[in-house]
Amino acid sequence: MMMYLKLFWVFFQIGVLSFGGGYAAMPIVEDHVVEQLEWMSAEEFADVIIIDELTPGPIALNTSTFVGTKMAGLGGAVAATLGNILPSCILTFVLAKLYYKYRSLKLINGALGGLRAMVVALLASMSLTLIMTALFGGMRLPLALSDTDFLAAILFAGSLFVLRKWKLNPLLILLICGVAGLIGYPLLGC
Repeated sequence: MMMYLKLFWVFFQIGVLSFGGGYAAMPIVEDHVVEQLEWMSAEEFADVIIIDELTPGPIALNTSTFVGTKMAGLGGAVAATLGNILPSCILTFVLAKLYYKYRSLKLINGALGGLRAMVVALLASMSLTLIMTALFGGMRLPLALSDTDFLAAILFAGSLFVLRKWKLNPLLILLICGVAGLIGYPLLGC
């Protein structure tokens, strides 16, 4: 029972702080789940994000469900998920009422401009964490070039190029990279 309450409370706090959508929330989730509580390693967390990308629904919601399941099964999934969505349900209702009443005020527009900048910083932080984990296995640069995951680097660069140049469906690119990893890593002995 205590784990259910802890999951609910942790994800309730994350839900309160998750401005800017699911991707912007990922650094906050990572800080709680990986750094503070040590419920997962950085590599496990990166894997969770990948799995969450492949499943339908908001990434923050999927992540809370996944972490809750790992920590306490179905009850943990329900507790973490409810904790994650409750703040946004309450806050969205209150903010919608306030926004439609006061949207013409310069103060509101200034606050939204500041929040946009913060959201970009959160997205950049999470992106850097994912890149470092995928290419180097953690948040430290490797001491030797041989410590770099070159297949991951090639897949990353290729995916980025294809996404920017041809705007292909990201799910198709995820599928292609998954198959490339399934074939490539065993061939490389990884």
